Amino acid sequence: MAGNSTEAGRSVTSKITAILMTFTEGSEHSLTEIARLAGLPISTAHRLTSELASWRLLERTEDGYYRAGLPLRVIGAADAAPPSLQERAPCVLEDLVISTGSRARLGVLEELEVAYIEKVPGLRPVTAFSPAATLPAHPTALGRALLAFAPASTVELTILRGLRPYTAHTVTSPDRFRRALAVARLTRVAVTRWELELGVCGVAMPVFGPGGDIAAAIELSVRDLGQKLQPIVAALSIAARSLSRELSGGALPADQAPGPAPAGSAAPRPLLPA
Repeated sequence: MAGNSTEAGRSVTSKITAILMTFTEGSEHSLTEIARLAGLPISTAHRLTSELASWRLLERTEDGYYRAGLPLRVIGAADAAPPSLQERAPCVLEDLVISTGSRARLGVLEELEVAYIEKVPGLRPVTAFSPAATLPAHPTALGRALLAFAPASTVELTILRGLRPYTAHTVTSPDRFRRALAVARLTRVAVTRWELELGVCGVAMPVFGPGGDIAAAIELSVRDLGQKLQPIVAALSIAARSLSRELSGGALPADQAPGPAPAGSAAPRPLLPA
């Protein structure tokens, strides 16, 4: 089947259906295999698989193969396992950037550093987890949201390692740092002001996995906490709750689900480090 003869009389729907049906004959396919199995020219297969990948119905692996995306896997298995953090995190960050216009990061603790991915406003895609993409935990809202729910030994190791001052605003006192973590644990919101970068504030909330254990944290960067804190916390609360629920495969217990900061004009004050 060569040339355009394979397309004669076929609707776009039938071509897309043929492509999706190829994944019943294997978990991953190259573009050439998709074209052969679907009976389509390479150019048509490339155009349609690219479109399906943009909608996340297909995913492209690092070695250039295609596989069924998360929505198709969920539809295809009623008892499907909960999605992984790596699968869902990019979607969450993209939605946050669209709704807030702020830089969004998702991070996890790796030893005493924060490994993270990020999405900045604009067309650039979400970055991938990389050994080079790490942040210090103590001067970032992302790190504090994680440390607030980490074992006490991890917090003490962070302090023993030294609370390095990155700016004149970095909290370097162990007592003040512990109080900041206590506030973050109580409110489920961590806030930093100019502690890693001058002129940049961070607001972060924890994400919980199965059993209520801390799985990650999500952070948004802002310039002005006074005007932006409440809208940012509202957006983060929705994102953190939704991701926690997905990772846990259903609803979370009320005492484990991340909650928004207290309402009212006085709410921002208690969230700032003492």
